[in-house]
Amino acid sequence: MKIYAISILLTFILTSASAQWNHYIKNEEDVPDYELPKLLKSNSGKKIKTVKRWEKIRRPELLKIFKQEIYGEIPEELPIKDITIIESNGNAFKGLAKRKQIDLYFENEGKSIHVGILIYLPKNATNVPLFLGYNFYGNHTIADDVDIRLTESWVMDNPSFGIIHNQITEQSRGVRTNRWPVKKILKAGYGLATIYYGDIDPDWNSFDNGVHPLLYSKGEVRPRSNEWGAISAWAWGLSRAMDYFEQDTDINARKVAVMGHSRLGKTALWAAALDQRFALCISNNPGCMGAALSRRKFGETISRIAYKFPHWFCGNFKKYAGMEDELPIDQHMLLALIAPRPLYIASAKEDLWADPRGEFLSAVHATPAYKLYDLPGLHITKMPEVGKPVMGTIGYHIRKGKHDVTDYDWEQFIKFANFHFKE
Repeated sequence: MKIYAISILLTFILTSASAQWNHYIKNEEDVPDYELPKLLKSNSGKKIKTVKRWEKIRRPELLKIFKQEIYGEIPEELPIKDITIIESNGNAFKGLAKRKQIDLYFENEGKSIHVGILIYLPKNATNVPLFLGYNFYGNHTIADDVDIRLTESWVMDNPSFGIIHNQITEQSRGVRTNRWPVKKILKAGYGLATIYYGDIDPDWNSFDNGVHPLLYSKGEVRPRSNEWGAISAWAWGLSRAMDYFEQDTDINARKVAVMGHSRLGKTALWAAALDQRFALCISNNPGCMGAALSRRKFGETISRIAYKFPHWFCGNFKKYAGMEDELPIDQHMLLALIAPRPLYIASAKEDLWADPRGEFLSAVHATPAYKLYDLPGLHITKMPEVGKPVMGTIGYHIRKGKHDVTDYDWEQFIKFANFHFKE
């Protein structure tokens, strides 16, 4: 009887939680009244009116809050121990591109990981501007190229992609070419570098794998409550790729655009906030704890994301579940940390879970930080029509369709990069 009663109780709890999460806000008239924390007012109440005060006072304050309360501090530095050039081939795509496959090796306290970077560059070009982004299923999935190495890392199961028991197969080659128009990027004069995000940290709720164990203190088995979750770990990995780019004369490390989609769109924003070497940031459908304003409580909420993906954030984050108004920050402040560098946010009309309007409004409310630098930021305050992108220091579009990365998105990303990198 006791087991039966417990079973009934658990069923009730899970059903209630499921019902709550399935009835998320998806209509504007249901968005609660909210007040955003002041972007240009310091913790001590000082108004921030100059670049100097922003950079010396307010920006460091905001960065510290995001580190301590949301994404987590990176405990210490962990430099690249070794770089191995696995391959450099000048005849990829029938001579259109040069392909490089690089391994970055990290080691500490007897533990190690290696991270594979796949790079395509226009053939015979040097000092090339570059898009850098993580992929979800392995470098071999982004292009129809039989010479890309198959990842050996843990991969999320997807039988339709030929991924079973968390291991990839030959069937998974090229299954994500729809998200990576490599030839279009090359013909526009850009390189592309991509990393399988699971090489840095496998995307499941455990901290005994990936990079985290390399920086544990003696006796630790998981990060402390203010230390890095997966998003901070993935951001750390993007910065280590930048360390390599600064050594590669084929790449213009001063013109690297960090790009990401969904959870990796959140990561791109955080990486650009942490590492000012990224010259431009593109975040596609980043949603909750990416670009969308948390206080709107529209679509995915902190309660939902903290329950389903607790490993993405630091331990302190969970105390804000259902308590959005208690946050000392909101996501417009994350976008503002990227100023004065160009920033592009992309939404999709049917992606209500990510709150397209909240993503747009976040860009609007980040604009005052750009204006400190006499830059326009996002120069509109009314959400544009579908398929009508706007380009400023902050760019934005909303397209038709669902949560995805499309050719249309990449066409806008390339235009935005052209506007800022080739002026």
